[in-house]
Amino acid sequence: MISQLTGQISYKSDNYTILNVSGIGYKVFVTIEILQELQSNKPEDKITLWTHLAVRENSLDLYGFLNKTDLNFFEMLITISGIGPKTALGILNVATVDTLISAISSKDTSYLTKVSGIGQKNAEKIILELKNKITDIESNNPNNQDDIDVIDALKALGYSGRDAMEALKKIPKTITDVGGKIKEAIKFL
Repeated sequence: MISQLTGQISYKSDNYTILNVSGIGYKVFVTIEILQELQSNKPEDKITLWTHLAVRENSLDLYGFLNKTDLNFFEMLITISGIGPKTALGILNVATVDTLISAISSKDTSYLTKVSGIGQKNAEKIILELKNKITDIESNNPNNQDDIDVIDALKALGYSGRDAMEALKKIPKTITDVGGKIKEAIKFL
């Protein structure tokens, strides 16, 4: 129903933002990473969020993402029995989509078990159900483990996952070692 909103941020909370679109304020639940990225926006800056409308018996909740890939991954997560929108958003708060895709591909449950309410058994269920579905978005995934290590290192230094990915794309292909990639990426950040 509501698949995209463009407007100005009028309020930010711990897990949601109010997006003012032509005088109407939409409460949109977002990840911590998105809230951090919105900190640098000026009040008059317009942003666009890809959204998912979760319809419940007693509520209509919007979940927002800065890109279509994150939205697609979120929507894949909520197709799994026992994973609701709030849990799916919790999973996306733990790691970037690229890191989660890599973890699912390598059957690493450690990221998923960090989310409240997801134990080892549910993490294995998520991996089992998503392993074959992630091929559509895996094309946006970093090329190899070295790229994932670079992104994780940059995030540890305080950069957002999205900024780290953008910097990684600008690194010349001639640089192949992790240390060199990190140094080069920092130049772009």
